[in-house]
Amino acid sequence: MTEVKGEARIEDPMKIIGMILPSLPSLMFRCSGEYLRFRSKARTGGLLFQNKLIDQGIDKITAERLTEVYLDGSNFLKYMFSFRLINRFGR
Repeated sequence: MTEVKGEARIEDPMKIIGMILPSLPSLMFRCSGEYLRFRSKARTGGLLFQNKLIDQGIDKITAERLTEVYLDGSNFLKYMFSFRLINRFGR
């Protein structure tokens, strides 16, 4: 029986891995391109944010620090690694 109360059980995980493995290079290529576009848009937004802060009278050093905090929110890899560490070592 491959079904237990409506859930499908995987009998051969190597079969699943064999199906997914050929699509990984194209998936990684698409994801990396999207990540680079995301970082580019975040950087552009950070520069606009910094310029607006300077235009409103905040000194350049403070504006740079606030921009770093602003851009820290778009650091996807930081979130991924911290999530991985939390799941590995518990909460």
